[in-house]
Amino acid sequence: MKLIISIIQPHRLEKVLEELNKSGISLRTVSNVLGCGRQKGHTEVYRGRKETGNLLKKVRLEIAVNEDFVEPTVRAIIKGAKTGEIGDGKIFIADLAECIRIRTGERGGEAIG
Repeated sequence: MKLIISIIQPHRLEKVLEELNKSGISLRTVSNVLGCGRQKGHTEVYRGRKETGNLLKKVRLEIAVNEDFVEPTVRAIIKGAKTGEIGDGKIFIADLAECIRIRTGERGGEAIG
């Protein structure tokens, strides 16, 4: 079992969700987050003064999958999120020690779905 965490541009969320659906991956958690990477934030002029903000709006997707679904999930995220520009995002893959479905008490891969 793996936990796939991806940070993407907010305007690419619908395309990523569409690609995940095409790949048969329907279980996910989506959160709005703030962060920055190589983009180094942004600069705006407000009332004649240059303002620099170092945190940008991003979307975080968390998807727990069994081993067979890791690569299809990664490919779907990349296909939906990639624009070729700095700030497209990152994908992190971590081992998932345990998963428990609260309703039934199922554990492991069966609990993921």
